[in-house]
Amino acid sequence: MGKVVVQATMSLDGFIADPSDQVGPLFDWYGNGEVEVHTKHLPEPFRVSKASAAYLGEAWSTIGAQVIGRRLFDITDGWGGSPVVGDAVFVVTHEPPVGWRPDAPFTFVTDGLASAVEQARRVAGERDVSVTGGDLCGQALAAGLVDELRVDLAPAVFGSGVRFFGDFVGPAVLLDDPKIVQGDRVTHLHYRVRKG
Repeated sequence: MGKVVVQATMSLDGFIADPSDQVGPLFDWYGNGEVEVHTKHLPEPFRVSKASAAYLGEAWSTIGAQVIGRRLFDITDGWGGSPVVGDAVFVVTHEPPVGWRPDAPFTFVTDGLASAVEQARRVAGERDVSVTGGDLCGQALAAGLVDELRVDLAPAVFGSGVRFFGDFVGPAVLLDDPKIVQGDRVTHLHYRVRKG
């Protein structure tokens, strides 16, 4: 089986969105370069620096399925029924939406994060599972489900908002030294989580 990876863009002070769920300048790096990065499901490519394009190509090519929370699903309307990366999306929720795009590769999981990750791993097979930042990231980290963290660090300070690790409570988690890729208006940090 593949790995469970958390990847998200974060401000220098640890936020993935402001208090009103807006990303502001965090995603500026998705449109400030010369290299087009295409996803299989989105019609418009991202335009990033050469370094970021190589980093994303490596990171996204391994993703087989995503696990997201209901909050992100509602904010994005499930990206119109098309996963950004991978082939399927598993949405952790207390209550699935009624009649939402039955043909879309989205599964609404009502029995918790661990179940969503397990279902995503079965679909992903040898490929990786991506877990979104925020509360799910913190919960997955506390439960020992995360193998790698990919932090796309944007040069911005928000002061408040949605934290990368949500309300993480748990024992300390140690990481290996990061692989560092310097993009334009972003620094990519790739950590392996130490187990045991």
